[in-house]
Amino acid sequence: MKCLRTRIVVMSALLVTACSASQTGGVQDGTRPGPTASGREPAVEPHGRDTKAFLEAYNRDFQELGTANNLAYWKAANSGKAEDFDAYAATELALRTLHSDPRRYQEILGLLASPGHLDPVELRSLHVAELKFKGNQLPADLLKQMVDAAAGIEQTFNTFRPTLDGEKRTNNDLLEALSKETDSARRQAMWEALKQVGEPVAGRLVELAKLRNRAARLLGFKDFWEMMIVLQEHDPNQLVALFEELEKATDEPFGSMKERMDGELSRRFGVAPGDMMPWHYDSPFFQDAPPSEAVDLDVFYMSMKKEEIVALGARFYDDIGLPADDIVARSDYYEREGKDQHAFSMSVDRSGDVRTLLNVKPTAEWMDTMLHEAGHAVYEKYIDRSLPYNLREPAHIFTTEAVAMLFGALAKNPTWLVSYAAADPQAVTRLQTAILEQRRREQLIFARWTLVMFHFERALYADPDQDLNTLWYDLVERFQMLHRPPARNQPDWAAKPHFTIAPVYYHNYLLGELFAAQLRAELARMAGHTGSTATLNFKGHAEFGQFFQDKVFALGSRLPWPEFVQECTGSPLGIAAYAAEIR
Repeated sequence: MKCLRTRIVVMSALLVTACSASQTGGVQDGTRPGPTASGREPAVEPHGRDTKAFLEAYNRDFQELGTANNLAYWKAANSGKAEDFDAYAATELALRTLHSDPRRYQEILGLLASPGHLDPVELRSLHVAELKFKGNQLPADLLKQMVDAAAGIEQTFNTFRPTLDGEKRTNNDLLEALSKETDSARRQAMWEALKQVGEPVAGRLVELAKLRNRAARLLGFKDFWEMMIVLQEHDPNQLVALFEELEKATDEPFGSMKERMDGELSRRFGVAPGDMMPWHYDSPFFQDAPPSEAVDLDVFYMSMKKEEIVALGARFYDDIGLPADDIVARSDYYEREGKDQHAFSMSVDRSGDVRTLLNVKPTAEWMDTMLHEAGHAVYEKYIDRSLPYNLREPAHIFTTEAVAMLFGALAKNPTWLVSYAAADPQAVTRLQTAILEQRRREQLIFARWTLVMFHFERALYADPDQDLNTLWYDLVERFQMLHRPPARNQPDWAAKPHFTIAPVYYHNYLLGELFAAQLRAELARMAGHTGSTATLNFKGHAEFGQFFQDKVFALGSRLPWPEFVQECTGSPLGIAAYAAEIR
């Protein structure tokens, strides 16, 4: 199971961590900004006022509406009620309407036209605001259609419960049952149940894709995919080239690893390696590694209570100098009817109210998720609050993913298991080779899965009317080397919530893996660690927490991400450190 790792508000939250876009244009329909949460109209001063006054007024309104939006989402995600999702959609629309104001957008462009008098923080704040506004220079009716459509689909994901044998089940129940089942026919039934949500949302997702394309073209982009990539500060051609490089770098390691893994699974299920099907891999999308024949990582956590998983995560962060007790106190950790079945972190007001939502169970995956979401949360907690509100967020989407992934992976680090999970040192030593191989499998499997998502979503927006069911399995066969289920023509792709909740986002997970590898290499250098970074010891290394606070978290989005990565690790973002880890 790979949970939705961080809360993304439909589309607009993806547009805020970029510098000046390379394209211009937009629709100016005279839409006035909506009221703030207090009911008053946002302050709008005459064009030509000084930059400081403009940014203060804009960030004040942004914070008020953003806080209301986050609180509405938190309530909806916890209740699953239609009225709460309606309220959330209204706050999202108000936030989007604020950023659709053509007068403010033109004023930003005017201020940026003569940047000589601006200090670096003001300039960056304006650049980030420019991208936020650019992505929202759309007719009010189109904005509302997109928000309402996405919120409706998200509610379906949050409240849908699959049916198996005539009984409604939760995703967690089915995943747990799937992990224990050895009969192939029963596994297939469970796997198909986990894909049932695709049918009621697929048509709506296609229509939403068309709405998003319409919006992107009004702003001068080829399609929504290109718009989102550009507004995330990526060059589309360079990103495609990087993913081609990653495909080549992982082809041989993934293929040989999967061949060995299929041999293990064939013994487990009594199926010939060449007859393995998608339901034999535990993860419904084969985005996580199935259990190893040599080691079951759950054994290190199954004797714990779910509350102990939470306490263990909090204790670890406190030990490395990133105390998170305040985050734990605000968070919601356990399953409940109607509650979002995934996981996310949010900074409600960017002023200290940081919280997470999970559905914790005593498993290695949920220990990973606990550490992962807390990683997002401590990042948000320690951002310099003297920065303007719109810079009080991570340097980029993928940099917060990198931090979260780095910490989440510790749940399967042999040294961490002994130091924090109280695992038997002799047992860990005996199993270390298998544990490290399982970690390598996870990295390779997730990389190839991300290639599926990246290429599918690019193709989806290029032509939403094509045969998406066939396209999906074409890519699954190419990148994941899985057999497509015979005679199956169902929208299995649509069962992935990211297409709605976090559109054109998934590539940032893999960029996060690259950056996480660079961060691990830097921590290893600091600690004088040699050998695999997967065994790096965090116990008692308060300097690690200080490094993250000073070199990563505090900067917020003060710098464009290429400068930020260079500042943190001394190197530009690349695949070298990652490639060293998967060899």
